[in-house]
Amino acid sequence: MQLCLINNDFKYELEKLIRIFLPFEKIEFFDYRVEGECVAVAEINEKAIASLNFGGKTFSYSREIKDINGEYKKDSELFLARALFECLKECFNYSPQWGILTGVRPAKLFSRIAKTKGIAFAENYFKNYLMVSDKKIALCKETIKGENEITSLSKADSFSLYISVPFCPSRCNYCSFVSHSVEQAKSYIPQYVELLCKEIEITAQKAQANNLKLMTIYIGGGTPTTLSAEQLALVMDTVKTNFDLSGILEYTVEAGRPDTITKEKLLAIKNGGATRISINPQTMNDNVLINIGRRHTAQQTVEAFNLARECGFDNINMDLIAGLTGDDYDSFVSTVKTITALNPESVTVHSLSMKRASNLTVSGELPEIEMGKTASDMVDFAYNYLSQNEILPYYMYRQSKTVGNLENVGYAKAGFECLYNVYIMDETHTILACGASAVTKLREPNGDKIERIFNFKYPYEYINRFDELMLRKDGIDNFYTAYPIN
Repeated sequence: MQLCLINNDFKYELEKLIRIFLPFEKIEFFDYRVEGECVAVAEINEKAIASLNFGGKTFSYSREIKDINGEYKKDSELFLARALFECLKECFNYSPQWGILTGVRPAKLFSRIAKTKGIAFAENYFKNYLMVSDKKIALCKETIKGENEITSLSKADSFSLYISVPFCPSRCNYCSFVSHSVEQAKSYIPQYVELLCKEIEITAQKAQANNLKLMTIYIGGGTPTTLSAEQLALVMDTVKTNFDLSGILEYTVEAGRPDTITKEKLLAIKNGGATRISINPQTMNDNVLINIGRRHTAQQTVEAFNLARECGFDNINMDLIAGLTGDDYDSFVSTVKTITALNPESVTVHSLSMKRASNLTVSGELPEIEMGKTASDMVDFAYNYLSQNEILPYYMYRQSKTVGNLENVGYAKAGFECLYNVYIMDETHTILACGASAVTKLREPNGDKIERIFNFKYPYEYINRFDELMLRKDGIDNFYTAYPIN
């Protein structure tokens, strides 16, 4: 598509808006009008004016620019986005429920507006200017309540620890994370675990030197249970030896793929101090599991869940994805009902995100508008059914190129909300991160400044350049020297 920007420089926001409807369309930009079949024009000329030539039809729309935000440029961008959105809606006969809102933290935006201008203004702004549906506004309000209760527990000296295990038994076709199949990376794992334990020790020293207090721990991936029981025990014993766990509120390990879960691994996780695990089937449809490259069955998920209960886990999360290849509404409904019948403490419902680095994207199997409509029905069902069963939404975030421009929502029974999920998405406090592809996020005590320290992405880089990486950890000391805890 050719996008002509006349009298404006709103390239970033308008490109994201087009990608709601055409996730991987190549977009060329012009500061003058061009003619052609696949052309959008976005113009500021007293009014906000948009037109779209697509599919042999022409669509046009204009909006008066009103003073909503108190800044002409910001208001111009808002109304121009709305005008282009109207053209796209009519062209594709599709109205995404989040309207023109493309940010990853809609609830945080809603909360910020409500705090400064009141909840009535926030509701009106979302509905009538951002064109967000009543359902999604209600979801924002509900998750804000849960998030605020969790963030209030954090103090100026609080931090969370994240540990990355970037290995999986196989790569799912939708995955874009820096994870590696065990077959490809098996030779790296022993040395990776050894150096990961060393980084955990160094990170603990930094936390202690800067008077930080640990609140939550999250071991994620990848699939941490691709490690052996002995390797899991070694990592968790290193955490236990080097960090004071007496005051932590939560310790999560992603047990992940059911085909990697054994009794020995679960006991290693339990004995290591974890209070919460996640078993992630994504779907309970065996045909869909095959489509997405999973090597386990729905029955293995049930068996893994029951085994975790036998091993004493009383806080289990399960992840699902709406919009998977080959899935349909009835299949997704069956998945949600089957998972709910297992009686987990929490369920996280993701919407399929079509990342460029995923095999699904590389293969060219791009979602159509109809899949976005179906996925929207799926997440609506999940919300209604889980809520009826007292599994309520407590946090939410979004990703780019998500089918239907939808959201990811964490649902939990009262008292079983995942604190770490809220802290990482809200950027509540510092996250000290260890392992390949992990990102340390330093949050100013009693302030808003954030700095990041990036670890190397790939295990071989992490291993070969470990000493260089550890020098980066000095950034923790430098940050807290500049922004000390009062």
